[in-house]
Amino acid sequence: MDIAILSVSLNVYSTARIAEEFEKAGHYVEHIDHTKCSVQLGDEKPQIFYGADNITNEFDAIVPRIGTTVTRHGAAIVKQFEMNNIFSTAKSMGIIRARNKVSTLQMMSQKQIPVPKTVFSINPNNVEHQIELLGGAPVIIKLQEGTQGKGVILAESKKSAKSVIDTLYNMNTSILLQEYIEEANGEDLRIIVVDNKIVASMKRTSGLDDFRSNVHRGAETQKVQLTPREKFIAINATKHLGLGVAGVDLIRSKNGPLLIEVNASPGLKGIEAATGINVAKTIVQYVEKNAKRSR
Repeated sequence: MDIAILSVSLNVYSTARIAEEFEKAGHYVEHIDHTKCSVQLGDEKPQIFYGADNITNEFDAIVPRIGTTVTRHGAAIVKQFEMNNIFSTAKSMGIIRARNKVSTLQMMSQKQIPVPKTVFSINPNNVEHQIELLGGAPVIIKLQEGTQGKGVILAESKKSAKSVIDTLYNMNTSILLQEYIEEANGEDLRIIVVDNKIVASMKRTSGLDDFRSNVHRGAETQKVQLTPREKFIAINATKHLGLGVAGVDLIRSKNGPLLIEVNASPGLKGIEAATGINVAKTIVQYVEKNAKRSR
């Protein structure tokens, strides 16, 4: 098959690993920078261009690895491939929903998937009430579209929380507030789901000087056994969002596992190292199972 990996760069570990496994399996794989793609509408069949090259019928499947800063354009390109009946490992709407933390949590809450107490607002005049809704400080303050732990702040007192929230509201920055789960102790779970199956899971533990347990921020990782409830949450969260490949983040609380977020372009380096599982290969197998040759 002919495969396109939509990514701004091939010099990213996860993108390179997926390309490597496709080539090992005997497929042709091409890196397509989705920021250089355009769509022409108005003809009988819309056309997709990569620079000046018409790539409308060039691929049997696409693997989107859409960057944070170009989510909407990237998702629009994915949608056009979908509308042209090209298989994608992530639906365009799933990419948009997963990138926005509020949209994800709203959907999860509607589907009865447990999430931390969360407040989002744009009203700067009742910040104290917003904090009280979460049971008071400490609280977690998050940018709605942050990734890899960026834009996540722990406010340990009501005074510091109010100061940070006021500042962000004045900057017209979209944020959400969440209760601080003390018993999680700086740990979370990253679960990779492919084709509605869990293929790998690890526990991430934050460093001594950082409560965020992201691998990119130096967190320690180890393979972990999931409970049936954790497996259920991870698989169903992915299904509801419409993602064939996803990274699901959970934390363990005294009331059971809670979903933090879902990543439509999960990194593979940390979890492949921690578990010894070839996650990239499972993505290739998922595409082989579902994609139809277009040519």
